[in-house]
Amino acid sequence: MANKLKLAVSPHIHSGRSTMGIMRDVIIALLPAAIAGSVIFGLRSLLVIGVCVASCVLLEAVFNKITKKEQTIGDLSAVVTGLLLALNLPANIPVWQCVVGSVFAIVVVKCLFGGIGYNVVNPAITARVFMLVAFGSMTIQAYPKVVDVASSATPLAVMADGGNAPELFDLFKGLHGGAIGETCAAALLVGFVYLLVRRVITWHIPVSYIGSVFVLSLLMENFDFVRALSMVLSGGLLIGAIFMATDYVTSPSTAKGKLIFGLGAGVLTFLIRYFGNYPEGVSFAILLMNILNPYIMSWTSHKVFGGGKA
Repeated sequence: MANKLKLAVSPHIHSGRSTMGIMRDVIIALLPAAIAGSVIFGLRSLLVIGVCVASCVLLEAVFNKITKKEQTIGDLSAVVTGLLLALNLPANIPVWQCVVGSVFAIVVVKCLFGGIGYNVVNPAITARVFMLVAFGSMTIQAYPKVVDVASSATPLAVMADGGNAPELFDLFKGLHGGAIGETCAAALLVGFVYLLVRRVITWHIPVSYIGSVFVLSLLMENFDFVRALSMVLSGGLLIGAIFMATDYVTSPSTAKGKLIFGLGAGVLTFLIRYFGNYPEGVSFAILLMNILNPYIMSWTSHKVFGGGKA
């Protein structure tokens, strides 16, 4: 009888999913964007992707070896960080800058804070902000293979100067300047559907994030539906809302918290795009919401059963 009572700490129910399995699903979901970017911007995109992924994996392995920590590269999180970082960079970026960005993402943001699960901000998005501040021009051009806009400004920069955005169908297909993985909306939406079907993420953050940007842009553009939709399909909004704002570690775990997080990121993106010095605001918005995430969690976390007042 005494052996029938078992004491153990939570979690008491396990879904059977592992970190490696989740990361593998994220990699699969990012593949359409990576393939589309390579078709649109040429083989130089594959070099950027390869350098970022290899650098991130190697840096994490070396850091763990030097600090005598358990080797963690097998969980594929370093691969996801490197892939996300690469897809947020232009195809013509110097290779050495890819390595610098990888060092910042893996060593500074991830490993020095304790590794996966302990970083307070998303490594890839923080590295992109660092590179944007340090190198400045990395978001301006990308030399596409399919369309001749090698030295043209991105659609957001054009609209910020009062110009007309590309045709919506071209934005959907990704036929415009920008970062490798952010231009093809169709590929990113395929990845979004895959993550939803696999239940890796929920709809709360992407929908509230993208929806708030669209509604605010619609109001700002005097209910010009096409221009407001162009603001959604341009820049890093889709890749940011789907793949980086939904990071488990740096975003809320409750449905209400996710909606607040997405709404806050959307408002910040809108404000930076229309009133800031940068035509793009996704990276800064997600980074700021990552910082606010602990407060959002404290406001929206469920009361523990038997724990009294929260």
